[in-house]
Amino acid sequence: MIACGPDDAVWFTLNRANAIGRIDLDGETTLHPLPGPGAPVGLTRGADDALWFVDIAAGRVGRIAVDGAIRMFPLPDPTAKPHAITALPSGDCWFTEWGANRLGRITPTGAITEYDLPTPESEPHGLTVGPDGAVWTALETGAVARIAP
Repeated sequence: MIACGPDDAVWFTLNRANAIGRIDLDGETTLHPLPGPGAPVGLTRGADDALWFVDIAAGRVGRIAVDGAIRMFPLPDPTAKPHAITALPSGDCWFTEWGANRLGRITPTGAITEYDLPTPESEPHGLTVGPDGAVWTALETGAVARIAP
């Protein structure tokens, strides 16, 4: 995944390298290795101007500030396989747990709330916040799910 940062740079995940990368307008690239084993995939710019990401291999959500400071937040179920993440203007982020058939919400302080999806094995992948503030997710079953604000 890839997202624009608040620092006129583009940030991206490198799941095979277990790192978050940054490339500026001059082409200078910086890699920020993540602590412990993992594989980051989804990435979004948060309302706090940090980049929030999910680690599919280690079952955690991470936050990297533009100065490179990293915080990791383990999920209650480390096998949940978080895949995508999107930010809300409130500062919270929503993420998918495609291996656990859930969506999760994380606050800026790291408090996590999880929401089971009603269809078994629906495998939520991408997600976004709709114009009404609802969270929408695409499911491997060919459907979409909506969680009201």
